[in-house]
Amino acid sequence: MLRFSTAGESHGEALIALVQGLPAGLEVDQTFIDRELWRRQQGYGRGGRMKIETDSAEIVAGVRHSKTIGSPIGIIIHNKDWKNWTDALPVEDTEGAEDKKKPLTRPRPGHADLAGAIKYNFHDARYILERASARETTARVAVGALAKALLGEFGV
Repeated sequence: MLRFSTAGESHGEALIALVQGLPAGLEVDQTFIDRELWRRQQGYGRGGRMKIETDSAEIVAGVRHSKTIGSPIGIIIHNKDWKNWTDALPVEDTEGAEDKKKPLTRPRPGHADLAGAIKYNFHDARYILERASARETTARVAVGALAKALLGEFGV
């Protein structure tokens, strides 16, 4: 059974995917994964974010010599725009950070902002927006490319 999880935020340093359950010996084509990420960026969006990023998946675990080794596969997709958000969304609390925050206090209709803010008791929905963003789908597309490679082995 394939399982995956993702981590990272829209304006964070990177998106991360962990994929479990792929058999050893599956051919992994980095070019194919990056092509799938490129295809994602050809869609529609209200912002210019898709034009800022040039996504490329960096496989850091579970693949050697272009073949899976049976262990979990770790993928990192770096965010180029992260440098513009390090002051507003730092990992560690720093002096004066409160002044640089970009709070979101009016939830966007049709998004997870309100539900997430209620669930996690945040008065600022920025953290929900960051996690539940269209940008997060980048990690899911990379995982989907691996699933397509597996299906390809069976002629699907």
